[in-house]
Amino acid sequence: MAALMATLIVCLTLTISIAMVTAASSTVQFVFGDSLTDVGNNNFLQYSLAKSNYPWYGVDYINRQPTGRFTNGRTIGDIISAKLGIPSPPPYLSLSMNDDAILQGINFASGGAGILNETGVYFVQKLSFDDQITCLEKTKAAITLKIGEKAAEKLCNEAVYFIGLGSNDYVNNFMQPFLVDAQLYTHNEFLELLTLTLNGQLRRLYGLGARKVVFHGLGPLGCIPSQRVKSGTGECLEEANQYALEFNSRVKKLLVALNAKLPGAQMALADSYDIVLDLINNPERYGFKISKTSCCNVDTTVGGLCLPNSRLCSNRSEYVFWDAYHPTDAANAVIAGLLFADPDIRQAPSPVSELAPAPSPL
Repeated sequence: MAALMATLIVCLTLTISIAMVTAASSTVQFVFGDSLTDVGNNNFLQYSLAKSNYPWYGVDYINRQPTGRFTNGRTIGDIISAKLGIPSPPPYLSLSMNDDAILQGINFASGGAGILNETGVYFVQKLSFDDQITCLEKTKAAITLKIGEKAAEKLCNEAVYFIGLGSNDYVNNFMQPFLVDAQLYTHNEFLELLTLTLNGQLRRLYGLGARKVVFHGLGPLGCIPSQRVKSGTGECLEEANQYALEFNSRVKKLLVALNAKLPGAQMALADSYDIVLDLINNPERYGFKISKTSCCNVDTTVGGLCLPNSRLCSNRSEYVFWDAYHPTDAANAVIAGLLFADPDIRQAPSPVSELAPAPSPL
């Protein structure tokens, strides 16, 4: 009961923070992030090794087809967009800057991306956070040509900026001993590098007009299937979880400082760490049965993605994790719902009315 009360208190705090940022906002949303929020940008990067545009990804999405989302259905960003009453923004690389769609919001997220440009180097191609901000810069210039400088500034000031980054900076950078950053820095030094870099990036976004910013913090990285397998016992890697907690704490302090320094800035941390940890430790509270392994029976030694010849679980709605890294549609719905718990905001329906039977491997 104490744990459940603690979760509810955390949810209430988060709701107030996100409500503050999104209150009276326009219908425009700009999304930045990694594979947790990518909706297909990497499909347009010819040499990217971080793609999910094949079965069984998208098996519970519209038309049951893969879209480049790294899950069986919706991302957290998709669900939050629905709760805001707006369509999920399309991938940036699918658009022409002449399209009127750029006035309605864009998703810049890219699988493998990180706060640091060197993060995800072995994915060959991806849009880092700096790259994504550059894409926004080009977008704002195109918006200005369409509607004029004053209207473009108003649109950007009133838009909601949803950012989810940092996981790859750890899982696919600092926690990989063969990569340079893991050899160069202690964790304190690496965290300082991340914070300083993020500070510059958020200030750059502010300079482009961003005022209402929601930064989605890290979950318990040590408890995702790809990290459990490294423990040797199947338990969580506590060191990785500690990294995530320290990162979230530092980012929260950064956002508070930026709000104090930058006129009109409303930057909030959506800290889902306790929510996700409780979901993993007590899945039955939320209607799940399995939270330590993934629905798609992947080989975590070769990347941990759900391949076309992978074996699927019989009931995807009972699993917290879809593959070795990413939550299922059902888990994303729970996490987004708790982050955005507001009875006055309509529920975000699943794009597929009911889960299809588990298909046979190809």
